[in-house]
Amino acid sequence: MRQLEQRLLPVAPWLLVISAVVRTWVIVTGFGNESIDLYVYWSLAPHVLDGDLYQVTSPHSPPDFPLPFTYPPFGALVFLPMTWMFWGLAQWSFRLLSVLCLYWIVRVTLRLVAGEGWTTDARLWRQRAILWTAVLLWMMPVFHTFEFGQINLVLAAVVLAAMVARDQRVAGAGIGLTAGVKLVPAISGLYFLATRRWAAALWSIVAFAASVGLGFLVDFNQARQYWFVLFGDPDRVGPIATAHNQSLRGALSRTFGYDVGMSWPWLIAAVIAVIVTGFALRAAVRAGDALIGVVTVQFLGLLLSPISWDHHWVWVAPLLIWLVHHRIAPWARTTLLVLWVPVMFWDVIAFQLHRQPTIWTISRPGWLSAVGWVYPAFALVTLVVIAVALTGALRIRSTDLKNTVRPIAVR
Repeated sequence: MRQLEQRLLPVAPWLLVISAVVRTWVIVTGFGNESIDLYVYWSLAPHVLDGDLYQVTSPHSPPDFPLPFTYPPFGALVFLPMTWMFWGLAQWSFRLLSVLCLYWIVRVTLRLVAGEGWTTDARLWRQRAILWTAVLLWMMPVFHTFEFGQINLVLAAVVLAAMVARDQRVAGAGIGLTAGVKLVPAISGLYFLATRRWAAALWSIVAFAASVGLGFLVDFNQARQYWFVLFGDPDRVGPIATAHNQSLRGALSRTFGYDVGMSWPWLIAAVIAVIVTGFALRAAVRAGDALIGVVTVQFLGLLLSPISWDHHWVWVAPLLIWLVHHRIAPWARTTLLVLWVPVMFWDVIAFQLHRQPTIWTISRPGWLSAVGWVYPAFALVTLVVIAVALTGALRIRSTDLKNTVRPIAVR
């Protein structure tokens, strides 16, 4: 792998250009999903000022699912500046922003992995950042984020920057405001609690409350409708059991043949996810590994959310970088790379979509429902492997330290 990297690093900028051009061509000439979600934000966000944000749907909705605005009112306010551009400019500006955010995610991830090595050989790590950005443009959650015009890379970049920021106010405000746009990042507060960053946790609550309050200030009835009527209604977001939904609830519903909601199958799976996440997060914190601690918490959020579209799983990108460059037990690295690489770079979601009768059909044949577990199942395995590998590494380090410290003989 090192030899391959040495050959690719000098041409990394060209590989990035080629990847961006090819992936853009595939999206533009693709299957009709080009920026369909971005168009929802662009066309519906102005309705936050008209008071009917949750009564309208996108004019470019597919025939089987009219697309509404599903985020809090604050999310629409954040999107408002984009609506001042004409559609083509907004579309390409957002694509450029997403590429920059992907590069930022890669850069921050590599810096966390490199530690002091980032400053001693900065040029090498910058080349690696460009190379990884070129490679990750081919990762399916990243590609689908560009295809649908989703905000996953933008939010992930802000969340990652906030969670590793040293300033408690910046860290907390970053998480609180992103949660105000889209609720799932709120799970990030768990990392602040695990690392005893009480001030950051408090600032995240304050920032989130401010985002909610601003929504009420703009239009009280509209905000009340979202938080007291629409909040928690996953059917408004989309069909629970379609292959795009890679949450525990989606996988369980496809297996059982009905929407399991928050009944006993989901509760059991959720408890298991929380337990294994607890062990993995504890091991990451004890090892001082901020990156994998952040990824662990984000995986839990994706597992527990009623709907986690496949393109929400862009958090696998930092995991892959960590596996390649971090000093981790070979068995753990091999296991997780063998699991994740094929499903990340082959469109297993499209494979399922082509075989489901409709996006609203819940029941699946046994083998197809098993394939539909791929993201949540691998995430659970990842959490277990991280917990075991990091705990084992800590024990070895502790044993080596004890062996090097010998008592001084008293004569």
